[in-house]
Amino acid sequence: MSEAKRDADVIVLGAGAAGLMCAAVAAARGRDVLVLERNEAPGRKVLISGGGRCNFTNLRTTPDNFLSANPHFAKSALARFTPRDILDMVEAHGVSWHEKHLGQLFCDNSSKAVLGMLLEQCRLTGAPIRTGIDVRHARPSAGGFTVATGDGDLRCESLVVATGGCSWTQLGATDLGYRLARSFGLPITDLRPGLVPLILDGLDLALCVELSGVSFPARVSCGAASFDDDVLLTHHGLSGPAILQASSYWTPGAVIVVDLLPGVDLVEMFEIAAAKNVISVLARRLPKRLAHGWCARHGFDGRWADMTQREQDRLLATLCGWTLHPVGTAGYDKAEVTVGGVATDALSSKTLESRSVPGLYFIGEVVDVTGWLGGYNFQWAWASGRAAGEVV
Repeated sequence: MSEAKRDADVIVLGAGAAGLMCAAVAAARGRDVLVLERNEAPGRKVLISGGGRCNFTNLRTTPDNFLSANPHFAKSALARFTPRDILDMVEAHGVSWHEKHLGQLFCDNSSKAVLGMLLEQCRLTGAPIRTGIDVRHARPSAGGFTVATGDGDLRCESLVVATGGCSWTQLGATDLGYRLARSFGLPITDLRPGLVPLILDGLDLALCVELSGVSFPARVSCGAASFDDDVLLTHHGLSGPAILQASSYWTPGAVIVVDLLPGVDLVEMFEIAAAKNVISVLARRLPKRLAHGWCARHGFDGRWADMTQREQDRLLATLCGWTLHPVGTAGYDKAEVTVGGVATDALSSKTLESRSVPGLYFIGEVVDVTGWLGGYNFQWAWASGRAAGEVV
């Protein structure tokens, strides 16, 4: 492709965290970069993240905090751009921050500070961003790629797909990245909403509706994955951080197990208050509405001292293993991430380049690497964007 016919050395599709990081890094190397964004403004998901304060990383990030068909894939990029590296960038731009919970770092003020940092990096390095661009498809062409948009064709040597997943459809999310991958022959793993509320039915839903708004700390498990955090009961079922975490591991037919009092010696607790009603005993450690509603739902009443051994065993087992059968999730409209994506076997773990299509890169959420709640997905965006930007 001759220089006269090339619109840019590198075209980045998507002006989110990963795309803007990649663009700034590539432009700083002297590459002629152009960023295309479907929305009328860049970084919409960055702006709403963390309740508007952008949970931009997690100090405890390790590869174990990510789901992927290949659990080793993320190691290379994460090792080469760490939470300390993004923190250095944040501090260099004068963005004040604080650690909120379990290594989660948030802006002190608004998410606009982090987005402003990214836009400033792109401005300083000379990576223009075109918004309101409808990308329809892309194809290989002589010496690179042709990107077909509603405003005409654009040509480049290298193409970076940073379009995100299907989550937050109200922010303009689409399946473009997956469609592009398939058009180039790259496989896509099974996709599903992640970090998303779970839907119940029957008696369990009735209890949640009755207790809607009640929140409590618990241990929530789905298969081998287990999370200690808050659970929120809603009119549709279950939400809260612990549920959102477990939801990324949930598939239809799987169960969610809730330990209402993790770490508590239940036998000792009930023996000490053996002459009291079990509801009143539980109400000392659980929200009163939950203690009453949960006991009524499972038929527990009366005193511990009056229960048979079988009844006591059932009470203990149910407290430690309240088993729930979700019938679905709240879908991509409520999901924070998309689990699954472009198969990692099709990409280089070092550069995020397609193994079969030289010059084609996939970064961020569109790849089959999904982080836990709490800043991990941002760290993957930074790390994968940086990895591609250094070589694209």
